[in-house]
Amino acid sequence: MLITISREYGAGGSSVAQRVAVELDWRLVDNQLVEEVAARAGMSPDEVSEKEERGPTFVERLARVLTVATPEVLGPSTAELPEQEEARLMRLTEQVVAEAAQDHAVLVGRAAGAVIGQKEKALHVRLVASAGYRAAVIAKRLDVPLDEAQKRVRDVDAHRARYHKQYYNRDWADPHHYHLTINTELIGIEGSAALIVAAVKRESR
Repeated sequence: MLITISREYGAGGSSVAQRVAVELDWRLVDNQLVEEVAARAGMSPDEVSEKEERGPTFVERLARVLTVATPEVLGPSTAELPEQEEARLMRLTEQVVAEAAQDHAVLVGRAAGAVIGQKEKALHVRLVASAGYRAAVIAKRLDVPLDEAQKRVRDVDAHRARYHKQYYNRDWADPHHYHLTINTELIGIEGSAALIVAAVKRESR
């Protein structure tokens, strides 16, 4: 059995996953996914994380439109378009997630639940919290003004939702895709981890 954790930005996914992995003595696969994708893509982990979180910028989208609309003006380009690069990262991510999806593993993010689906015996978990709570968490974590954190929360969530819809035709927030949906703001990090552990032990009986 394995666990996949989908999380709203700032809802504490990594913290919950770490506690679950320790309690169950399972393997935690979190930042390692980013590092492996980055290595295969020839990029730095920070570059991969940034692209996963923010998506194509306005300038990148504009460049794509101009390249497609006026190739005779801009000339041929050997650089990947933002969508092409994102699709390549998606394929690499699917490969890495599939390889990491072994028994007794906790996988965080990277659309692991969508990649694995019902192919493996898994517990799919969704972690949520109010936008205000998550913005406060991000502002403290990144040491940025609250309004900047609020924008980042909106942007990251929007990109993750778009990513799931574009590549897996899934509504990222639909609770029907998950066995458990937990509000970490109300339950807390430790309480959320305890609920997941209890669900795993019940399923393993």
